[in-house]
Amino acid sequence: MRRLVYTGFMSLDGVVDSPGGPGEGHRSGGWVVNDLTFVPEAWSLKGEELAETTALMFGRRSYEAFAPVWPGSEDHADYKELPKYVVSTTLSDDALVDGWGPTTILRSTEDIAALKQSEGGAIFIHGSAELAARLSDAGLIDQYNLLVFPVLLGAGKSLFGRADREKQLLTLRESESYSNGILKLVYDVRH
Repeated sequence: MRRLVYTGFMSLDGVVDSPGGPGEGHRSGGWVVNDLTFVPEAWSLKGEELAETTALMFGRRSYEAFAPVWPGSEDHADYKELPKYVVSTTLSDDALVDGWGPTTILRSTEDIAALKQSEGGAIFIHGSAELAARLSDAGLIDQYNLLVFPVLLGAGKSLFGRADREKQLLTLRESESYSNGILKLVYDVRH
């Protein structure tokens, strides 16, 4: 069975909206890079994940944001040939980007559950807040790799849905704090 891992940047109040820049939509967009001293070791999680990543998963909007940029990005070169899965009910096959590894469109949480039952390694979800919340509510995420930033954004997309559901327990696998206030938190979901 494959593991589904959400990896992302989160504010202390749980917002994952627009970490990279204002063009992403949030009035405080760019909160990951704008106000903190750069501490290289705080980003080590991103390099560590590469050893485990065998495929990537995106929601449609994140795919449409990353697909024009990541294939030519030196920072994301290791992801180029990995299989990709895009979860969308509206994206068509002709909208997929050429030259960025094999890409499959999944139409439902049932498709994702079936993918998890297949052979292979970990699938990492990047960005895709709405997809991650939906998959979390469905009990399909196995691990959270989070960099939590010392900022309160108040409003924006949350990683976690607000559905009334049974509690979900997590086990802390790894944690670290950095001099600029970022926390690395790696949690396994107890199934």
